[in-house]
Amino acid sequence: MRIARFTTGDDPRFALVQREGDRTFLAVLGGDPMYMPAMPTGERIELGDGVRLLAPVIPRSKVVCVGKNYADHAKEMGGDVPTSPLLFFKPNTAVVGPDDPIVLPDFTQEVSYEAELAVVISKVCKDVTPQNVGSYILGYTVANDVTARDAQRTDGQWARAKGFDTSCPLGPWIDTDLNPEDVGVRSRVNGELRQDGRTRDMVFDVPFLVSYISEAMTLLPGDVILTGTPAGVGKIDHGDRVECEVEGLGVLANPVVRRR
Repeated sequence: MRIARFTTGDDPRFALVQREGDRTFLAVLGGDPMYMPAMPTGERIELGDGVRLLAPVIPRSKVVCVGKNYADHAKEMGGDVPTSPLLFFKPNTAVVGPDDPIVLPDFTQEVSYEAELAVVISKVCKDVTPQNVGSYILGYTVANDVTARDAQRTDGQWARAKGFDTSCPLGPWIDTDLNPEDVGVRSRVNGELRQDGRTRDMVFDVPFLVSYISEAMTLLPGDVILTGTPAGVGKIDHGDRVECEVEGLGVLANPVVRRR
């Protein structure tokens, strides 16, 4: 099942994504499926003109991110592979959806993309064992951990570098059936392939990460976990278009702009 959040110009609504040949329809749901069973209203809307996909979830609590969770990325960043997950946060104000612009802040001249698999939590999750993690996951979506590299180097911590507005694109929808063990994670800038990794190469897999995080903090419905990025990160500039893809899930695309 794929769950989308969308608007046709009015308040955001949720829908199940249905494919029929080369056409995509949204079967509109009543209420928020994060907190109630997914109940179709009977209304169906074809995805196209007049329909705008939004970030499939706006975390009410937090976005927890994992740094250097692929050995090849840790190497390209000039660091060692962590012996335990390296955690940081993004505020929910950083979240944007498909086709929303990534706005380059005035304080940075070196912003980069990071394609990632994201985990969406379905219910209160605390001190959960890796074996029981599955029942606490609603599904998966695609994320771009946009990073101001120069601020990351100079600040000594990552809050500003990774938490600025528009630094957390999510989308295009949540897939509840994806098996995250071995799927491709890729990015393209202006159509050129930049990253091409697989989740099997994560240092810490999804069950371990959710369990580890839940030992330290309570995860709430709608919280999102970004699981790290493979090698190949690089700079983006005004006018670029970034595509992040998780195999079997979909493509998240965003233009890059600098307000002048």
